[in-house]
Amino acid sequence: MKSILVCSKNRQGYEVIRTSMGPECSVEVASNKDTCLEKFRKKRYEFLFIDVELLRESGSQSNYKTALQPFWQTYPSIHIVVMSSQEMSREAVRAVKAGASDYLTYPISREEVQLVTEDLYESEIMESELDYLRDRFWQDDSLDIVRTTSPLMQGVFQKVRSVAPTKSTVLLIGETGTGKGLLAQLIHRHSNRKDGPFISVHCGAIPDTLLESELFGHEKGAFTGASRRKLGKFEIAQSGTIFLDEVGTISSSAQIKLLEILQDGTFHRVGGETTIQANVRVIAATNTDLQKMCDEGSFRRDLYYRLNVFPIEIPPLRERASDIPHIIEVILKKLRKSHLKDIHDIHPDVAEAFKLYSWPGNIRELENLMERAYILETSSVLTDQGFPNELFADRNLQLQIKPDISMTLAEARRKGLEEFEKGYLEKLLTHNRGRINESAKAAGVSTRQLHKLLTKYGIKKEAYKTPPA
Repeated sequence: MKSILVCSKNRQGYEVIRTSMGPECSVEVASNKDTCLEKFRKKRYEFLFIDVELLRESGSQSNYKTALQPFWQTYPSIHIVVMSSQEMSREAVRAVKAGASDYLTYPISREEVQLVTEDLYESEIMESELDYLRDRFWQDDSLDIVRTTSPLMQGVFQKVRSVAPTKSTVLLIGETGTGKGLLAQLIHRHSNRKDGPFISVHCGAIPDTLLESELFGHEKGAFTGASRRKLGKFEIAQSGTIFLDEVGTISSSAQIKLLEILQDGTFHRVGGETTIQANVRVIAATNTDLQKMCDEGSFRRDLYYRLNVFPIEIPPLRERASDIPHIIEVILKKLRKSHLKDIHDIHPDVAEAFKLYSWPGNIRELENLMERAYILETSSVLTDQGFPNELFADRNLQLQIKPDISMTLAEARRKGLEEFEKGYLEKLLTHNRGRINESAKAAGVSTRQLHKLLTKYGIKKEAYKTPPA
């Protein structure tokens, strides 16, 4: 029998909750927080319904994380539903942001109670399934990374689980800042090569003249300045994994050598004749369309096929907005370790702006903005004072959009974002007179990304170009 505890002075609310539960549920009541905690220590409860006023009895005021902590310490998996009057609903929302499962407002209806409990039961089943998979496969230090509510990212992590134990070459595809390097490390840590080295090479940051030497090494006297033999990254990564970021930038000659490694498992140092065995797993990443580069002749098609054995496409942050609250928690945890401050949350206005923003720089942009705000912040939460004004440019736009309540919240949010993106692109092209390079630079995206967005919204750049005089 499931046990439910109601901590409230509102007898009518308690009766509604009691009658909303089936015969398999035992519903008890406590009139204050101390009595509630005393009952908690004697018996396990699946649900706690508590008035927001009683939650604040301890004197913690708006610090709901502190107020909720005693319940979590007793039963970490407890579902806590906060109840409040209409006037106190903002406080209930703050309690949910601090970790409560959901909230109800008085007068409480039977339908609302049933809806909330059913949703929490379903999420509990889903979390249990995910926890089972995590316990069987993911290492403890990876649990924060693989936690997601996005179906797209769940698919990505499922592919990672499938490919990590194999020897297959992996190609990570995604926009700049989506976390391709982090995923590469995740694959390595859960592979049979986890005890070997993980060597990361940012191909786009190395000049073409030095790239071959960096990757494959060189012999003494191989070129001017080669005063001694140097081991390349492929030799250093023996028995481990090499991660080639921005692989689409490597030169034609380096492409041939990389093809040799993937095809035959061997390579030669620059200026050397000795054949070296490459016992290395290759993970490559790109934010460009390698298929298109093959069509244009700037990337070898046979190399593309060798790299594209197991492609994993990583969605941009704007397509997994439901994960932003969790990503914020992870970033704040990291910032608390590296800065002498104790900031645990962000202001609701900032959280709302994060939902509306399109994040052209993805997770990297979110990290950078939060670190800057963390340094500037003087209070215990990150407020809008530490963030650039551009982040809140959508506030007025949000007021102009009339919500269609026939849609779900997700559909309405997606429509609003699409309307904003289309309007932004039209204004941007008008300002830059249809010039793609300038528009992409101003928007902070690649020309390829801009072309994809224009195609998505049916926008023709020619319509914005200045006609000849």
